[in-house]
Amino acid sequence: MGSIASVLAQRIALGLLLLFLVSLLIFVGTILLPGDVAQQILGQSATPEALANLREELGVNRPPVERYLDWLGGLLTGDLGTALTSGQDINEAIGRRLANTLFLAFWAAIIAVPLAIFLGLLAVRYRDRWPDKSISATTLTTISMPEFVIGYILMFILGVKLNWFSPTAVGYRPDADLLTRLDSIAIPILVLTLVVLAHMMRMTRAAILNVMQSAYIETAELKGLTRFAVISRHAFPNSISPVINVIMLNLAYLVVGVVVVEVVFVYPGMGQYLVDHVTKRDIPVVQACGMIFATIYIGLNLIADLVSILANPRLRHPR
Repeated sequence: MGSIASVLAQRIALGLLLLFLVSLLIFVGTILLPGDVAQQILGQSATPEALANLREELGVNRPPVERYLDWLGGLLTGDLGTALTSGQDINEAIGRRLANTLFLAFWAAIIAVPLAIFLGLLAVRYRDRWPDKSISATTLTTISMPEFVIGYILMFILGVKLNWFSPTAVGYRPDADLLTRLDSIAIPILVLTLVVLAHMMRMTRAAILNVMQSAYIETAELKGLTRFAVISRHAFPNSISPVINVIMLNLAYLVVGVVVVEVVFVYPGMGQYLVDHVTKRDIPVVQACGMIFATIYIGLNLIADLVSILANPRLRHPR
């Protein structure tokens, strides 16, 4: 038990260190962004004196080290600051946007994760036969296409031509009933599902096939077990660790990588909020969004590591 606690503590400490380094990277990256928030607020006709006064009022001309320490202190206390362009509390605005992003990612994950595992098992069961080749070809096609291309294609076919779903999420209202909300984001959910499904399915197939090369699998086959029983009872349980890692990575992508999908479908989530304020050069908002995305991504990867350690005796007792 002591060795497990030590390994878990090391992984958690590494995750916290990564968050600190990411905070430095995000801060440096945002202050190097071209453009001027004061110019965005006052417009092109503003005088140099007015611009200088506004920069002084907003505090954007303070030394970078001082600004970073203030921002880091706010992060540690849960205060993300105030948007420079609107004066709105960032915590309040991001709370609503993050809830919308998590709602979208949740329904995509509900569909994609079990479907990816099922298709991976099916591809292994019929390896090198037409089901395996069909599934592999389809997933390879979707994984090779950018999200916005898939989005525009589905938007045109399902939303415009067939009129099955709303082509954009402009009418999405968080206070509407569940079916209305799902109808508004059906196409974005489908796009995200297709993108992460391909990767998860292919990695699940590869992980199970790797286990199928083991000696105990051959023993199970010699005992007379059916191929389905060998896969379900022996191969899949022993390949669960890499499968969990792939699932967690794709869940992280569902939350962090929705920026393009949200912009394409005008969905009021974190991605759209981030892009809007990058355009305005609103540095505190960009920093807050970047830090939240980084925390979610590192957190889910940390959970994947911890689950892998607990599920694998060789990782629990490293030599």
